Order: sequence, then structure tokens, then C-alpha cells
Amino acid sequence: MIKGNRQIQLLFYSFLFLCGVSAQPISVTVHVDKPGPAISPSMWGIFFEDINMAADGGLYAELIKNRSFEFNSPLMGWTEHRTAAGDGTILVLNQSAENANNPRFIRLTHFSDNPYGLSNEGFRGMGIKAGETYHFSVWGRPVWSDSAIPGTEAALALRLELRTPDGQVIGTGRLVLNQPPGGWERDTVSFTATATAPKAQLYIFIEGRGSIDLDMFSLFPQHTWNQRPGGLRADLVQLLADMHPGFIRFPGGCIVEGRDLSNRYQWKKTIGRIEDRTVMINRWNTEFAHRLTPDYFQSFGLGFFEYFQLAEDIGAEPLPILNCGMACQFNTAEVVPLGDLDPYIQDALDLIEFANGDQTTKWGALRTALGHPAPFHLKMMGVGNEQWGPQYIERLRIFSAAIKTRYPEIRLVNSVGPDPSGERFDFLNDTLRALHADILDEHYYRKPDWFLQNAARYDHYDRNGPTIFAGEYAAQSDKTVSPTNRNTWECALAEAAFMTGLERNADVVRMASYAPLFAHVDGWQWTPDLIWFDNLHAYGTPDYYVQKLFANNRGSTVIPITHMDQPLTGQDSLYASACIDNATSEIIIKLVNSSSYSKDIILRLDGVRGLPPTAKFTVLTATRPEATNSLDSPMAVSPVNSTIYCKGKTIAQNIGASTFCVIRIKI
Repeated sequence: MIKGNRQIQLLFYSFLFLCGVSAQPISVTVHVDKPGPAISPSMWGIFFEDINMAADGGLYAELIKNRSFEFNSPLMGWTEHRTAAGDGTILVLNQSAENANNPRFIRLTHFSDNPYGLSNEGFRGMGIKAGETYHFSVWGRPVWSDSAIPGTEAALALRLELRTPDGQVIGTGRLVLNQPPGGWERDTVSFTATATAPKAQLYIFIEGRGSIDLDMFSLFPQHTWNQRPGGLRADLVQLLADMHPGFIRFPGGCIVEGRDLSNRYQWKKTIGRIEDRTVMINRWNTEFAHRLTPDYFQSFGLGFFEYFQLAEDIGAEPLPILNCGMACQFNTAEVVPLGDLDPYIQDALDLIEFANGDQTTKWGALRTALGHPAPFHLKMMGVGNEQWGPQYIERLRIFSAAIKTRYPEIRLVNSVGPDPSGERFDFLNDTLRALHADILDEHYYRKPDWFLQNAARYDHYDRNGPTIFAGEYAAQSDKTVSPTNRNTWECALAEAAFMTGLERNADVVRMASYAPLFAHVDGWQWTPDLIWFDNLHAYGTPDYYVQKLFANNRGSTVIPITHMDQPLTGQDSLYASACIDNATSEIIIKLVNSSSYSKDIILRLDGVRGLPPTAKFTVLTATRPEATNSLDSPMAVSPVNSTIYCKGKTIAQNIGASTFCVIRIKI
């Protein structure tokens, strides 16, 4: 009987072994008494680019699309409304001689007593909330009126209506246009919505017979981030603030390069009065045949001042990226001759002065005039985005010399191309290391298996060479640029495993950010993305919660965590990193079990007298690799907090299949 039981037991263990299941608990040691490198405060950050309607129609809370008629098709987004022919006319005029930055405006003329006007569709509709106050404004200049109000030259008014797709009016306002003849004036009116609608439109009817020039229509909710007029969408910024990012990279991305140099991002055109910022086509609007978006433009209402302000608001280091005289090499690959680089270099020097200069400097004075006398404390800057080849090195040398001569304290981020390996990468990696570059920007858009296999990528990097910025990464459920990519749990878990390797090598890897950041569910060009939203709601993906757990559990100093004296980089499908948080006197352990079965772990903490009775335990997992979050189920894959128990210097814990967990232990 005993012999029979023993045979059954052996057969059972053999079966578990063949299935890959560990029959014995796995012993893991945390070496608290062997502190390693410090973890940069800017370790985990965010990457912002105006792709997927991330700015206009997204983070920038303006509700009116093509508000100044500067799209290639001047009335794109607008629809004329009349009862009968002869009610009125819309004429698009051009005042380029008076205002080259914003030349177009409309002349709206009303001839009859029938309603006449136009409507704006917004960005895939307008998200309107019941009880919210909306602020409407417009620049106007009267032409003529046949029904003068005493004391004024014009008796025209605009009747405003927010309407649902089925025609229900859910908000009204009336704006009397009392501008003096011949001059432009800005008028405003506020009104409150009576119902919620995700895809409303704004209707604007002219009252009274007459003609008036109109430009720069605008509609903003009262409740923007920090209640700033003309500000940012509060729920989207809150998702960023909740991550406690160490830095924010802006404005991209390929946006920096442009399809050609005329389409590149120029920061000086994005600051100052909104009315003076030059609208430009978004380089993503026709990039992909499967996601053509011809109405995708950049108003630059979200410009460099607002980016710096956002970074300050959420406690992140600003990391601007500037064009280095090269357009996107996947598109035109247009370059500026070396002898013509001066304006590009001057833009970089002026940006540092704008961010850090005192009020006696030209650009510091402008920052002060914009309402921010204190400096933004810029410490780093990117030169070029995803460039490669000797032409990049030629231009980078000139940029670096000019910037370092004047601002030696500024650390420069340099591209090592769009891929984490291959001929382009090897050339740039070797060349930039020989040039003693500050920071190398590595990008990884690969399948989940690549992330699992590369958790030890930085274990043997040169500790005395440039530091690494993992500037863009995202596991691809299908393949890069595929429209069928999804933010699955399998992808997020692989990223978590890879990120343990980034944290273990914090002396080499100083910053990391997932990309892209935002995507509108009705207006995306690229997927996967960290945060998805519609006009009223937003949700974080499983990848978002991985990033958030790492950022919110950053710690101060790396400590080794080993199995059989080796770092956990995939042994038994386990990945791990550990650190000490000096501010809270806690040990933070991050563990990933990438297998499809649970694991019993015994954690032993060397170098401590003992452990408290309990520790905090946060688990992120899903029952299916293809699990995702959605607008209907925004928290389907999200962290769950609980308490686990300690005994002496050990913690015995079962780690579920396909699980990422964080353990915080007070010491």
C-alpha cells in the first residue's frame, strides 16, 4: 500500500515535470544588504505625440474643429443650414497680407427672416455633459446691418444651439455682436448643457439681417485641467497624473520630423496668442491607407508652453525633441544642407533660453509675458527623433557642439534608429559611443516573445558608456503598423517582464516610456496605445496599469533578487526586480510569472533582522492572454490590492498564472 502510494506520487511529479509545473516551491533571495545603483527619479515617464487625435480632439479640450478655416478645405467640418435659397451666404475670405499666420475668415450674410447659419461637427462629434458650463467665443467684424440697436453700429446676434444627432437641443446661448465698425473684436458667452451627449454638434444661426466677418470660433468646457480657460481635458490629464511620471517627452515622434521639412514641428509657431499660431496638416492624416484621416490637422492650441506647463503640473521632467534638419526617413528623407543648419540650431538654443532664461533674456521675457516668470528647469533635450545613417551623425555633431558650448549642463538624447538591432542600430550605437554621447534613445516595437527573451538585454551593457532611454516600446499582438494590434494582457505581461530588466539595470537605463500614449476610438491611426478615449470617457489598457505600477513603485536603489545566485530573467518563466524606497523605508519586489500555471514562491530577505507580520500585495492578471479593457469594461484588467503574511525573514506566496505582482514590505 505504501509502495503503491509512492509510485503514484512519483508518477504525479513526473506528470507535473513533463507539463512544466514545478512541484517544489521556488526559492528566491532578495539581497537587501547589497544595495546597487540608484534609480533615476525620471525612470518611468510618458511619451506624447499628436497621433490618434491625441491633441486636437483629445488632450486639448477645444470642441470646434477647423475653428479658423485654415484646413486645406476651408469649410471642412462645417455645414451650411438654410430654409430656402436666398436666405444667406457664406464667403471664405483671405487676409494673408494682414495676418499670414491665420489668413482665412468667413463672411456670414443673412438676407431673410428664415433661420440661416452653419454647424460644426466637432472631432467625431462633441462630448457634452449635462450641467456643464460651456464658454463660446468668436472674433467678429461687422460689415453692415439694417436693424441698428441704439448706441451700436450692428444689431446682429448669434443664436447657439447644441444638438444631438437626432436634433434634440441640449444647450442654448445668444451672443449679441456689438463690435465697432471696421475692427475685429472677440465676444464671448457662456451657457449650460441640459443633457449628456457623446456626439453633439454646435449650430450657429445669425439673427437680424446683415453681414459680419467671423473667425476663431471656440467652445470649451468650464472644467478643464486646473480650471484653465482654453485648457486641457481634465480626465485625460488625470490619467497621466495618476501615473506619477518622471518625465514627459514631447511633441513626438515623427511629428517632429514631418513628412517633409515644411511639415516639421516648429516650436516657435506654437506659443503666444492662440490666434497667431499657424495651423498645419498633421503628418499622420494620410500616412496609412487603412486609416486615412484627411481632416486631421494641428491647431497648436496645445503648444510648447502648454507642454512645459503640463510637465510642471504632473511633476514630470520636460523632455522636448527638436528637428535636426532631417524629415522622416520613412517618407521623403529630405535633409537641410549642413551649411543651412543655423536656423535649426538657433531654435534649440532659443528653446533652452525660453525654458530656463531669466526675465532679462529675450525668450525668458516671453515666457514671463505668457504668465510663467519662473523657469521650467529644462535639463535635457532630444536632437532628432528616429534618425539614422551618417547624415544624422553629421548634423548631430554640429548641434551638439553648439548646444554644449553654450549650455554644457543640458544632456542630449540621441537616436539609435527605429530598431533595437541590425545594421542601422549597430552603426549608430558604435559611432555615438565613440563620440561619448549623453543618452541613447532605443525603440522596440516587437512581438511579446521578444520582450520576454530580452529581459536581460542590459545586463552586460557598458557601465561607463552613454545611458539608455528606452524611448518607445510596445508589444505588438500582430505586427508593427498592423491595424489589428490589440492591447492584450499577453502584451502587457511581456512588457512587465522586460521592464524588470530595465529596473535591474538602472545604472544603464535611466528613462523609459511606452508609445504611443493616446488614441481616440473613432480617430486612431496606430495601435496599440496606452490610453483610449472617446468624447466623454477614457480608460487605461492593461499596458497602462503595468506602466503605472512600475512608476508608482519606483523605489530609490536597486537591490539584487536571485534564484540559484542568478538574476530572474526567465528561469521557470519568472522575471523579477527589487529595490528599496528610501522615502518610505520599504522593500519593493516586482515579480512576473509569464507561464500558464501558478508558482509557489518562497522569498527570503537577506540583510534584515526580520519582517513585519504583513506586506502589501498588488496583483495584475487576467484569465485569458487576449483579455483587454474597453470603454464598456474599463477595469477588466486592473490591479487588485490585498495583504500577504510574512514569517521571520521569508514570505511564502503562490503567484498565479500569467501574473504581474508588486510586494511592498516595511523594514
